[in-house]
Amino acid sequence: MSETKRILIVDDDQNILEVLEARLQAAGYRVYRAASGPAALDLLKSKPVDVLVSDMKMPEMSGMELFVEAVAIQPQLPVIFLTAYGTIPDAVTAVKAGAVDYLTKPFDGKELVKKIAGILATVEKSPAPARPHADDSGFIWGTSPAMQDLKAMLMKVAGSNANVLILGESGVGKEYIAKLLHHTSARRNHPYIVVDCGSTPAGILESELFGHIKGSFTHAIQDKKGLIEAANGGTLFLDEIGNISAEMQSRLLRFLEERKIRQVGAIKEKSVDCRVVAATNADLKKAVEDGSFRQDLYYRLKVVTLQIPPLRERRADIPELAHYFVDDYCRRNNMPTCVLLQETLQWLETLTWPGNVRELKNALQTGIILCQGNRIEPEDLQLDDEPDSFDQFDDDFTMEQSEKEAIIRALKQTKGVKKDAAELLGISRRAIQYKSKKYNLDTAQFKD
Repeated sequence: MSETKRILIVDDDQNILEVLEARLQAAGYRVYRAASGPAALDLLKSKPVDVLVSDMKMPEMSGMELFVEAVAIQPQLPVIFLTAYGTIPDAVTAVKAGAVDYLTKPFDGKELVKKIAGILATVEKSPAPARPHADDSGFIWGTSPAMQDLKAMLMKVAGSNANVLILGESGVGKEYIAKLLHHTSARRNHPYIVVDCGSTPAGILESELFGHIKGSFTHAIQDKKGLIEAANGGTLFLDEIGNISAEMQSRLLRFLEERKIRQVGAIKEKSVDCRVVAATNADLKKAVEDGSFRQDLYYRLKVVTLQIPPLRERRADIPELAHYFVDDYCRRNNMPTCVLLQETLQWLETLTWPGNVRELKNALQTGIILCQGNRIEPEDLQLDDEPDSFDQFDDDFTMEQSEKEAIIRALKQTKGVKKDAAELLGISRRAIQYKSKKYNLDTAQFKD
């Protein structure tokens, strides 16, 4: 079994590399060698690796910096550090951050082989980590309190026949929520009919909703069943309900009150039993106040209101959404899996997302197409969005504010030299680049 396992060893000392290679090959492993962190990362991009064994202190890239980049390329990669006595605290920090173990130099080769064998045995017994997944409608709930509250509300109302009004900005997933309402209701085995009130001209919408009989107008060459009737027994979803005309508001109100329709040109009415779910990104309350939307229709539609929060108010869900969209796009297009770097995920969480989840999904598809080496970096996403200002925090003792102030002090002390500021803070150059972008800090202002 060990013959198929691949070990990547990284050390700037060629003698140690040779000793490690000989010992691990004798144990039956396939061994890859790298004399620096960047060389190791290049290998990881092109070859699958089962265990990474790395020196902690190297001149070009430290073991800790390598660890951060390596697990971004290959999540769940077991890492063992080789550390001199003086860098034991760094190794302990790395283990706390997710590395598996460390050995102090000079190390016992047999002990290293034993540790690797134990790690591989544990990995084989452990189930693969669960990746984010969507429910049957393709919707990702996330773990934020706002979305969990929304989910609980949806489950409560799904079993009833009450009309539901779904509110939220463009791109938050209103149609997905409407579909979920239908599929979790007793009407799930009956029709689910979607009407886009925003794109259907007013003159056509009446015929689309209520149907018509042959000869009722010039082009009515045969009878046509309306979409309301087609939804009988099921659910009628009226998207962008705020755009319907005053005349259509009156006809729709009559249907909601009597549950009967009359086709255009017909005399007799038909009874229809369907649940009505409506959605809009417009401010219907304001429309009622200014007289452009009927108040009685508004209250008929909003027996229950489901408010979907914008993405900027549920930032904790962004990593789960991002991972799902990347995995799903790569799988459906038969592409190699792309890796979202940690700095990319952290940057995504700082943006305002005016286009919400739809914008995030589209940006990640752009990133998958444009990225190099299957690693998605912030610049690959081609986003014009700006990070949120941290002036929104009233409490001066938030973690974000403290971090921002520490970076500003370091940049002031080093006159805007990021490399020196990173050393002062004990973080990598890549990290200081990201943090500066995250907090919208222009280093030029610190040069004087």
